[in-house]
Amino acid sequence: ACWAAPGARVRGKRGALWLRVPLTPEFPLPGRMDRETRSLAERHFRGGGCGGQAPARVAFIPEPAAFSYADFVRGFLLPNLPCVFSGAFTEGWGGRRRWVTPAGRPDFDHLLQAYGDVVVPVANCGVQEYNSNPKEHMPLRDYITYWKEYIHGGYSSPRGCLYLKDWHLCRDSSVEDVFTLPVYFSSDWLNEFWDALDVDDYRFVYAGPKGSWSPFHADIFRSFSWSVNICGRKKWLLFPPGQEEALRDRHGSLPYDVTSPSLLDAHLYPRRQHCGPPLEVTQEAGEMLFVPSGWHHQVHNLDDTISVNHNWVNGFNLARMWHFLQQELRAVQEEIGEWRDSMPDWDRHCQVIMRSCSGINFEEFYHFLKVIAERRLLVLGEGTAGASSGAELGTEQAAFDVGRIAEVLASVVEHPDFQRVDTSMFSLQPKELLRQLKEAIAVTSVL
Repeated sequence: ACWAAPGARVRGKRGALWLRVPLTPEFPLPGRMDRETRSLAERHFRGGGCGGQAPARVAFIPEPAAFSYADFVRGFLLPNLPCVFSGAFTEGWGGRRRWVTPAGRPDFDHLLQAYGDVVVPVANCGVQEYNSNPKEHMPLRDYITYWKEYIHGGYSSPRGCLYLKDWHLCRDSSVEDVFTLPVYFSSDWLNEFWDALDVDDYRFVYAGPKGSWSPFHADIFRSFSWSVNICGRKKWLLFPPGQEEALRDRHGSLPYDVTSPSLLDAHLYPRRQHCGPPLEVTQEAGEMLFVPSGWHHQVHNLDDTISVNHNWVNGFNLARMWHFLQQELRAVQEEIGEWRDSMPDWDRHCQVIMRSCSGINFEEFYHFLKVIAERRLLVLGEGTAGASSGAELGTEQAAFDVGRIAEVLASVVEHPDFQRVDTSMFSLQPKELLRQLKEAIAVTSVL
């Protein structure tokens, strides 16, 4: 038996097995965080914030009206477990109307008309480059020409299987009404931060033919992600945090393809037998998958597929992000440790290398915390969600966020490698920000 949030069903590998859990009256309808949910979340993190036991099957959420934000927090954010939302949650999206033909296939004519001249990143699924694929850039119209030829060639081409990945549609184009941000994912610090800087985002479109795929990986910064199939189907292979360690080869490297027969070689993969089977999910057209923090996964397109994907971080996985960044810095320090005594400003070089490898370093992580913290303090000071990004988050969410930032920032401030960062030019000193956060916590905890 599997545990699921009220209003959820549990769907088996082939969608044939269901477990219905009755609704209970104490759960409110969808909306912002309420006081009860905030209290529950704060107790969870005071108790250590451990994730839940990995389920045997993915939970399936059938009806928007019967599933609240509180349900999502209790059932999936706090235990860090995946779930699939039915197509009913996305049926009003413009992308599902305009980007798809009546037969349920990509509408190439519309995409050409709307975005044909946009330059997009395209990966070659048939070429391994480290544990990823090499990318090139081309106008969308050239990629669609290739895609049509690939279909007409029986899903084969001398150019290989090309997959449009990580297209920043929201950043790079004047976007039509493609999607509506679901309330469950509206507390999205990662995109709120990058929107404030107006230089980047973590919102992507993926599009590719049947047979295109993404190699085994965990999402950037150990973020959460959500993915909606505008059309087509995907097969996901999901591994709970920690299981990936048993998949490392004898050199300590993670596999490129977890379906490869080479993983059966006990000499090459000596711990493979200690890894259980993945949680396998077939995501249908219109469905929305929540991928929890730190879950490694591999994804295969079963049809010609277009999807919208976001990476996001908030108070529920901020500590995991901070833990990941510490691991990344340690890895860099070990890699260039032999030059520690001979390289001038070795610590700064480690931070530079870390940023080039991971996309962020300790200084930028502090700036990330500072931007979100100041916005939440403004919300609490004004008693309104006007400073927040996306859907109105409310004062309870802001108070919860402040508490989570304060806990992680206290760890950052005490970290010896952060203490070696030159903070003299910071507009707000870390200890002063931490003091402001603690003052806000003292006020909001007694309201």
